[in-house]
Amino acid sequence: MQTYFFIAAALSYAVCAFLPSRQGVLIGAATAVAWLLHGVTLWFDLMAPGSLRIGFAAMLSSALWVSVGAYWIENRNFCLDGLRRMVMPCATAAVLLAWAFPGSEVLLQGKSAMFGWHIAVAILAYSTLTIAAFHAVLMALQESRLHTRSERSGFLATALDQLPALLTMEKLLFRMIGFGFALLSLTVLSGIVFSEQLFGKALNWDHKSVFTLLSWLLFAALLAGRRFRGWRGKTALTFTLAGFATLALAYVGSRFVFEVVLHRGFA
Repeated sequence: MQTYFFIAAALSYAVCAFLPSRQGVLIGAATAVAWLLHGVTLWFDLMAPGSLRIGFAAMLSSALWVSVGAYWIENRNFCLDGLRRMVMPCATAAVLLAWAFPGSEVLLQGKSAMFGWHIAVAILAYSTLTIAAFHAVLMALQESRLHTRSERSGFLATALDQLPALLTMEKLLFRMIGFGFALLSLTVLSGIVFSEQLFGKALNWDHKSVFTLLSWLLFAALLAGRRFRGWRGKTALTFTLAGFATLALAYVGSRFVFEVVLHRGFA
């Protein structure tokens, strides 16, 4: 039964990606159905009796689930049809990856009730900042196309031309970064203050802790620079991608190596 939900979610996203732009109502309905089906697959993928199942593919799938939700909400205020043509194929691939690589189980027995909440907030923080990084890359491509305008057309060029103005894209970017930073702050704070209750031991400065804290510092510097120095453009892009890269190394990168390359699971 679970496999059917994965297949249905992937097919629904694929249909959403190729629907004509003029079918606005149908696109909205199809997106909602695909997003709900994707949510069901995440529930099956992450939740197991007495445990959580976590892996690099589940993290990517969660990120794309949040991304599709953000697209669906923001598309009601801005025309983001170009973004749909990019997000939906990525969401299709993420669902199939989560089905192929289910990850490893983390037993909840003997752990604090806060542990599940800590993991949930961490996944939401990673997911939101993943969207922000993807959004920043789109802005860079959009700006490059404006400066080197040509008559060439194609899938990417058409999608970029359908994005909102750069100033609107920038507002959306910092809205997502601000929300993701708040979630990441809760993750870091709970990990430091409640380490003993969450993990049964004092805070361990392993690679996950170091890279997560470094990512937090980079995003904090970006938001402070934006507030007091007016940072934007290439500076904002650099800090966004650097912060995301360090966060990816803390979670997805290390899990990919252990699960796919070394065929091992770890908590």
